[in-house]
Amino acid sequence: MASVLESADIENKLEDLSGVVLKPGENPYNALIEAGDDDPAKIQALYAAHRVRRNTQQRDKFLAPNYTELIIDPYLLRLEDPHIEPGFKDPRYCMTFWGRPPIHVLKLADAIQQKLKAVAPKIWLMPLYRMHITTLEIDFSRTAEEIESLKETLKPSIPRIASYTHTHRARLVKPMISYDLSAFALSFLPAAGEPALSPAPTAPDSVAVRRHGDPYTYHHLRRDMWDLAKEAGVTVSSRYIVPSAHITLGRYLTSEDHATPEQRRKWVDAIDEINKWLETEVWDNAESDLVGEWVVGHEKGLDIRVGTLWYGGGRTVMMGEGF
Repeated sequence: MASVLESADIENKLEDLSGVVLKPGENPYNALIEAGDDDPAKIQALYAAHRVRRNTQQRDKFLAPNYTELIIDPYLLRLEDPHIEPGFKDPRYCMTFWGRPPIHVLKLADAIQQKLKAVAPKIWLMPLYRMHITTLEIDFSRTAEEIESLKETLKPSIPRIASYTHTHRARLVKPMISYDLSAFALSFLPAAGEPALSPAPTAPDSVAVRRHGDPYTYHHLRRDMWDLAKEAGVTVSSRYIVPSAHITLGRYLTSEDHATPEQRRKWVDAIDEINKWLETEVWDNAESDLVGEWVVGHEKGLDIRVGTLWYGGGRTVMMGEGF
């Protein structure tokens, strides 16, 4: 008999710590844009407030005297170790719009993964080829048939959605490790006037691009994705609407590296050190070998994805045009 498992997300709910209150009945991404006066610097500050507060909250949990345990994902554990439940298959089908990191962002993610692995050798690392940023989650934990129905409803609009980033280019900057008791990720902030660092688009980049500049933030892109999905006749049922732009770096599959207070202190201190290195050596640094900027849609457009999408799985319905 198959196990009845509880997702790690249920135990570790991602809450909005930016202070923005959503308004019922409207596009939920509008609330933060309005709270930030449609100003990229203020929108960036709200994203920054969320991730700083969350990291502080999670650091306290790791170091608390009443710490209990990591939140280990039972689905991933069974997928990675087939001996636990032979024949186990993830039943949770989803539909999302993913952004795919360009090569220079993958190089940065790889460097950070190796630094973390040196501190905690038993962590599970997301393979580079599976890395993504969830620009919009349409629905999750459904049956294959339910997701197929959603896909068919959305189908006429998919080409426009997939290539939307070709003409609507939102920059992400200031990468930092965000973490909690279940996972760790590389999070970014919407740009607000920082120097451009990304490699130039592949020539010729001759399409009439709507060059909004930084006033068109990643949050505006997420808002537009929500509107396009709704216009196509789909109800968006995301797990959470928080000011976060992140790619998962890895998860925990054992407590061996975090069993003692000394090990947990070593882990959070290492994350703080890496984040300091990112801020001083990578952010806004044109001389750095690693690039701390990502224009969503660079190299690849949005990946319209369906299937068992947790941990980077599933299949592509359509990949949009990159630049």
